[in-house]
Amino acid sequence: MGIFSGLESFGLSKLKNVDIYENSSSDVNGSKNVEKPKIVEADILFDKTYTCPVCDSEFKSKTIRTGKVKLISADTDLRPKYQLVDALKYDAIACPKCGYAALNRFFTYMTSAQSKLIREQISANFKGISDSGDVYSYDDAIARHKLALVNTVVKNGKTSERAYTCLKLAWLCRGKAENLPENTTDRDKVIKELKAEEDELIKNAYEGFSSAFMKEQFPLCGMDECTSTYLVADLARRCGNFEEAIRWVSRVITSRQANERIKSKARELKDLIKADEANNK
Repeated sequence: MGIFSGLESFGLSKLKNVDIYENSSSDVNGSKNVEKPKIVEADILFDKTYTCPVCDSEFKSKTIRTGKVKLISADTDLRPKYQLVDALKYDAIACPKCGYAALNRFFTYMTSAQSKLIREQISANFKGISDSGDVYSYDDAIARHKLALVNTVVKNGKTSERAYTCLKLAWLCRGKAENLPENTTDRDKVIKELKAEEDELIKNAYEGFSSAFMKEQFPLCGMDECTSTYLVADLARRCGNFEEAIRWVSRVITSRQANERIKSKARELKDLIKADEANNK
């Protein structure tokens, strides 16, 4: 009789002797070893709706879908590196109507006095933001972060917010340099210019975090005291201030509050500081 006896009533008598597991290694179209569609940057983004705290208008900004990017490593200054996309490009939120912009973690908080300053000094002269298409290029991201930085200065934002925005901009310059196409015109010159810009931003981040460390309460931009201390140590190293770098990193190594993970990172950083100092003599 067979398992499929009775199919005749459906007009499918030709299939009554089919092997249940025939073509089981194939897809539904019968093709074997078909490659899955490659995930591209646009696939892990969506347009999130925000309400501007300055002008109250609603707008959309591209945002990374939760759980869609995997952290693969981090630089010594805590810059995260993700699989598939540089998620840092999407951290600055900018209102296309009035020009207010800030990093995501700072975007919604706004006093009436700050709002007035932004309307007078930013919005009055703002010419809008061009549509960036499906994804943000590094140039798009850098421009938005610079807009966020000038907004932070205009609204008299906290020193830590200014420093953190400088740090994010430095990371974007580094990311752009690392991903610059080989056929870029005057590629070496462009990389050199990006490094100079990164160094200037790192210097500003170091000065800002050093100052904020003394006059603001923790956490600083989401970082506890040990993490902040470690970061300042590496920023000092990158600025060539090796004695200061050693002083800061030693505070982490000897801290009773620091866990073993951050202490291990601090010991590695201390070795790197000593090596850089020796190479610069």
